[in-house]
Order: sequence, then structure tokens, then C-alpha cells
Amino acid sequence: MTSHTSNFGNDRAPAWSTILLGCSYPPLAHLAALSGRPGLIAASIGWLLMLVLLPALRRRSLTAWVALAAGLSGLYAITGSSAPLRMQFLPPILMFGFMAWVFGHTLQRGRTPLIESIIRALNGPEDSLDENVVSYARRLTAVWTALFVLLGVINTVLALCAEPDGLLLTFGLQPVVAVPLSLWSLFANVLNYLLVATLFVVEFLYRQRRFPQQPYRGLLDFTRKVASLGAMHGHASATSQTDSTPGRDRQAADGRAR
Repeated sequence: MTSHTSNFGNDRAPAWSTILLGCSYPPLAHLAALSGRPGLIAASIGWLLMLVLLPALRRRSLTAWVALAAGLSGLYAITGSSAPLRMQFLPPILMFGFMAWVFGHTLQRGRTPLIESIIRALNGPEDSLDENVVSYARRLTAVWTALFVLLGVINTVLALCAEPDGLLLTFGLQPVVAVPLSLWSLFANVLNYLLVATLFVVEFLYRQRRFPQQPYRGLLDFTRKVASLGAMHGHASATSQTDSTPGRDRQAADGRAR
């Protein structure tokens, strides 16, 4: 348990910086969309790409740095065209579709629901969970999955009907109902995240009342610890790969000696 707590302490600064950087993306994307300037829109997409790759970048992953360089170079190359005006519709669709999969596929038979995995990571592997907590975690995972599916569908419909430069208009099709670009951006780049934040806070307050014994001190501490889990997982994966290399080298040396 001591090492578990220590890891959280070590990840305090990266967790908070990730949260703050993530909060900067929605207003940046919204303002870029309202401006209608391809350069600003491309910059907002580049910012999102950096946020997605940030955990791997902090681990100094060569693949992540190459992917970031390639992505930013590609975005810079198209800033003089209208391509960013169409590309801006894709991040909300892809993002919430991906999150629906991240939560939803853990509900399959034989898998551990994602929320249960998070709870076990926060409590420590040696702590057993009450059956009521396990059942609650599965239902909550399903609720998050449903929300992400709903947001993904709404984002897709709005992107198809957006005007100008919406997805249907891109293919020469006139939408039955035209959605102003400002309305699309308001939902895709602002309200989406407010809805997610609202569920996050409301669920936390409800959980505090239903399960008062928790391994964190309030909402901010809980948010930081959840954000730290991704960094801890990535660090553990990188460490396990590094630790396995000497073992393989020793086995190879033994083989040559024989």
C-alpha cells in the first residue's frame, strides 16, 4: 500500500498539468471554429493531437514523438487549404466513439468493467470489494458507455447537417435540416464536455453518500488520482519492458555459453 500511495504522490504534477491542458482544448476549438480560419482550426487539432500523445511523450516514446511531428507537419501543410474546415468535424465524433468503446468493451462477458478496474486501482490490489460496489461499478460503466454513444451519435448528426462545410455538403448533398456552424461548435466543443463534467460531479456526490469510505479526499483529489492512473499504467508498462530486456540478454548469453 505504501508504494501505491507513493506513486500517486509522484504523479501529482503530471496529473494536474494534464487536466489543465485538457481543459484548454474545448474553448480553443470553439473559438477556432467560430473564426473560420483554417490555420487556427488546424492549430486546435494539433493541440488535441498533442494532448492525446502527452502521456507517451512524457515517457519519451520515440513513436509518440514521430507521430506528433508527422501530424503537426501534415496539419501545417494543409493550413492554406479548406481541408481543416472539414476536418474539424471529426475529433468530436472519433473521440466520443473511442470513449464509448473504451468503456463498453469492458462490459463483455469475462472482462472487468472499467469502473471496477479504476476502483480496484484506487483502493489497492490487496483490498477486496463489496459485491454492492462491484454491481454499482458495472452499472456505472454502462451509464458512461451510453452517454458516450449518445454524444457520438449527436455529434455525427450535427456534423452531417452543419452549414457551411458540413460532411453532407462536402459530398455534394444538401442536408434536410441545416445546422449553423456556430450551433454545431457550441455542442461539439462546449456542451459535450459540460455534460461529461456534470455526470462526473453528480455521480461523485451520489457515490460519496452511498459509499462514504473512499481512498481520496474530495472531488479534486479523486480527479487527480484518476488522471494519475493513466500515467502510472504507462510507466509500469515501460518499466516492465525495460526490466525484461536484461532477462532476455542473460538467456541469450547462457545459450551461447552452452
